[in-house]
Amino acid sequence: MTDRMPALYLGHGAPPLLDDPVWSGELRELATTLPRPKGILIVSAHWESAPVTLSASGAPLVYDFGGFDQKYYRMTYRTPDASALATRVAAMMPDGEPVHQHPTRGLDHGAWVPLKIMYPEGDVPVLQMSLPTQDPGQLIQLGARLRELRDEGVLVIGSGFLTHGLPFLTDWSLDAAVPGWSADFDAWAADAMARGDVDELASYRSKAPGMPYAHPTVEHYTPLFVTLGAATDPEQPGDQVIDGFWLGLSKRSLQVA
Repeated sequence: MTDRMPALYLGHGAPPLLDDPVWSGELRELATTLPRPKGILIVSAHWESAPVTLSASGAPLVYDFGGFDQKYYRMTYRTPDASALATRVAAMMPDGEPVHQHPTRGLDHGAWVPLKIMYPEGDVPVLQMSLPTQDPGQLIQLGARLRELRDEGVLVIGSGFLTHGLPFLTDWSLDAAVPGWSADFDAWAADAMARGDVDELASYRSKAPGMPYAHPTVEHYTPLFVTLGAATDPEQPGDQVIDGFWLGLSKRSLQVA
């Protein structure tokens, strides 16, 4: 019998995460605690597209970043064909909500950077799904449709960053002092996660301290709701498996059963 996979919300960082021994070590350690996935379905902050769209197996990586060392633009992450998983995911969507199969888009850095650390052999099929909306309720429903995949050995991941106020950063060192807006939003989210308070988390625009600085745009926060939707019980508190800050931004990550 296949082990039921958890679902994850991960901070994914920028490509220099690959060279950060602390956070990379935390992601590697997290991977060792999980059952071995038969496949991975990941929703990244860096692909907003409606209707739901799926990546193309074997397509080149998307280098959707700028200003970094050239070595990151030469990196590859080849994974097995995920066409069967794409067919399965498409079949899980309602008849009135078509799924688009993108012919050429590969994994973006919100997917391949953390997975290259967690599964460096590249021996697990990986399918990326677009983020079709920013509405927490609709994303929870999307996650709920994907829940059955967990019983089939598929690891469902929402990939973002719990705080992402890049325009407001003044110190770009990895151990930069944490801005007040980042610390406040992180503490609020940690408390709500610990209580399983999905309504509080969904009301972030009006209730979270540090807004809008923590998320001047919200695509790095909202993949959390796909993860919560894929949980057996979204209101059952999960495990906050990684915490702390990177560039002053919260890398807090959540694992739900």
